[in-house]
Amino acid sequence: MRNLSGGHVEEFVLVGFPTSSLIQLLLFVFFFAIYLLTLLENVLIVFTIWLTPSLHRPMYFFLGHLSFLELWYINVTIPRLLGTFLAQDSRVSYVGCMTQLYFFIALACTECVLLAVMAYDRYLAICEPLRYPSLMPPSLTTRFAAACWGSGFFSSMMKLLFISRLSYCGPNIINHFFCDISPLLNLTCSDKEQAELVDFLLALVMILLPLLVVVSSYAAIIAAILRIPTAQGRHKAFSTCASHLAVVVIYYSSTLFTYARPRAMYTFNHNKIISVLYTVIVPFLNPAIYCLRNKEVKDAFQKTVLVRCHYPRDVPD
Repeated sequence: MRNLSGGHVEEFVLVGFPTSSLIQLLLFVFFFAIYLLTLLENVLIVFTIWLTPSLHRPMYFFLGHLSFLELWYINVTIPRLLGTFLAQDSRVSYVGCMTQLYFFIALACTECVLLAVMAYDRYLAICEPLRYPSLMPPSLTTRFAAACWGSGFFSSMMKLLFISRLSYCGPNIINHFFCDISPLLNLTCSDKEQAELVDFLLALVMILLPLLVVVSSYAAIIAAILRIPTAQGRHKAFSTCASHLAVVVIYYSSTLFTYARPRAMYTFNHNKIISVLYTVIVPFLNPAIYCLRNKEVKDAFQKTVLVRCHYPRDVPD
């Protein structure tokens, strides 16, 4: 292990999922395939929404931001995961670790707030359909999106401000496939109580407050749906928000299990499996959950993207 002057660790070693070489190779192929498919799915969604004027509405505006976020998100985490399968001791510098941690926290917090904004948007669309255009104008959707990104990156900056002040004297082995808060807190050789408290409080604010908005919005949505007299009407209303609800349940349950705790808890290997769920599987499933059941997006993809690929614009002689 190499140390910086002053006793600080210069680099960290990511353990990943230690197992036999054959299983390592199979896992690498599996996650690499998921990585490529996730990239393709989210790129197609972003371009479909961007190229289709009929999808320039709040619901799809936020979905486009979510897909762009997922593209950034998987490029922060999955390459590190793949690196642990290719080398027995995947190494990352101290600066690289802190940089990756900053963007990971920022994107995770942004997604929490964005999912809450999307739930509020569905609440307005279902419970206030006549006033929806005036309650959610384009200027407000832009401000909402800016608030999501701003709050996520500000929260990450505050967390990293306290974590980067800690001293790391050794060992430098991180029991994870990327740099995360809990394993770094477990490795510090200085007093970590203040950093743990800030991490816990900000996790409560950035996870539980958006979750409260989601629960309140869907409570009102369910109450409104139950008042619809016909079964067909109830099914049509619920289908507009079922995909979002599925994503919210998967993402928030795994995130709460991992982060909404006051103590560093990275002593159990099953937490790495939970991390795979929300860093790899959820970004992979989100496009399918949102778009495969959405006729507008499928029709727009066929008319806009596929048509442009098969029938490009005529090039003048």
